[in-house]
Amino acid sequence: MQCPKCHAMMRTYNRNGIQIEQCDGCRGIFLDYGELEALTRLEGQWSQPAP
Repeated sequence: MQCPKCHAMMRTYNRNGIQIEQCDGCRGIFLDYGELEALTRLEGQWSQPAP
């Protein structure tokens, strides 16, 4: 996949089941629909105090 901004190659990373694409050139991060919300939800679960 090519970066829509600088046209360099992009790498795909899997973070907790969420696919994140990052550009090797400009280091931009690109998310598909719903992935930002999923990352936000996971962060909220991680930062909550233990019961």
